[in-house]
Amino acid sequence: MRLLIRLEAQADAAYQSAYHHKLRGRIWKGLAGSEFDHLHDAERPIGLCFSNVFPWGDIEEGDERTVLVSATDRDLLAAVADGVVSDREFNVGEMPFQVTEVTTVTPDVGEPGTRGTLESGTGLLVRIPPWRTDEYGIETDGDEGTFWRPEHTMEPLQTQLENNLDRKHGLFCPDHLPGPSNRDGSLFEDHELIKTFSVPIEVTQGIERTVVLSKWRFGYRVRDEHHRRHLNLALDAGLGERNALGLGFMNIPEGAKTRPGTAASARNQ
Repeated sequence: MRLLIRLEAQADAAYQSAYHHKLRGRIWKGLAGSEFDHLHDAERPIGLCFSNVFPWGDIEEGDERTVLVSATDRDLLAAVADGVVSDREFNVGEMPFQVTEVTTVTPDVGEPGTRGTLESGTGLLVRIPPWRTDEYGIETDGDEGTFWRPEHTMEPLQTQLENNLDRKHGLFCPDHLPGPSNRDGSLFEDHELIKTFSVPIEVTQGIERTVVLSKWRFGYRVRDEHHRRHLNLALDAGLGERNALGLGFMNIPEGAKTRPGTAASARNQ
């Protein structure tokens, strides 16, 4: 489930590509003092993610922009909505906005047999842990995780995405239900790398780090209700790491879903 937050620009502004920490701060401003305040500095996935301010590009006063916020917990999402509605000033660093509308949307990958595409609206942060680099033939100079790059091939990326989603499944789904690694088959049928890029991110107050991110289109065919749950979890919680900074936010592009029995596949539309 997610919130769709409509914004109106209050002044001309240059678009800030390193928006992550400031946007996170604005969302958490509304959660201060709430029952979810303790999650702010949690050292685990919290089941919250958000898009960038879109569409991308320099801003003129009066422009309309949008932010999406997703969560695995409806109560957490409701608290975010309350915080945004009660204080409609929505400044993201030097980009000043006013909230004009807040609505809920509930994307779904579809019933079993549905084909579609998940696209990363923001970059995915995927790190290969140091104890697995030898397994993949990856050279590393230190003891920290290695950011995934195209030369590392798909295997470590798929493994880390599945392991990360397994952890989120254990945190946010009922214990008796199987996680992604407990089921046969991959999360996605195919993949298309859009681009890789580096961006400076303020990971905590006053600490900035340059990270390597990648953007993707992942094709899927929903095998059963368990697979459907896993894919919808990716929509709600985000894929990869640092979702609470807005990384790994996933979308179903408009028109990129085909129900069972439809001749054309989503990837051919």
